[in-house]
Amino acid sequence: MKLEEEIKQVKFRSEQQKAVLNILFTASWIENLQKEFFEPFGITGHQYNILRILRGQHPNRICAYELKSRMLDKSSDISRLLDRLIGKKLVIKSISKQDKRASEIRITPQGLALLQKLDSVINLLDMEVMKLSSADAKKLNLLLESCRN
Repeated sequence: MKLEEEIKQVKFRSEQQKAVLNILFTASWIENLQKEFFEPFGITGHQYNILRILRGQHPNRICAYELKSRMLDKSSDISRLLDRLIGKKLVIKSISKQDKRASEIRITPQGLALLQKLDSVINLLDMEVMKLSSADAKKLNLLLESCRN
């Protein structure tokens, strides 16, 4: 559906403004799809992002600061997210041996098992979100990267 119909706005200051609003609207739409998708698994999209990063580090540990720097949403409350994942026994947090003020995080076997289960169905989410051919998705990626350069 066209952005104009979705947000009930006909005029924009410029095509650039419309593009920014379109990106923001689409990001919110994707977040809502992710929320519905991850709900049966008992996690959120932000928690999935953390688990995915930790699996990439496995079996090594990572400090919370480094973990946050790799997240898609840099404004996420990493402490709160980690506390919830610890409560679900998906990650473990321990004191760093090198720096007693820092903590290190690693994924648990339960976290790895959850990701393995998600791996088999995550493509469904990707296909629901991106109704684009591989060639068009590649073009979109290049355009979005150009925006950030």
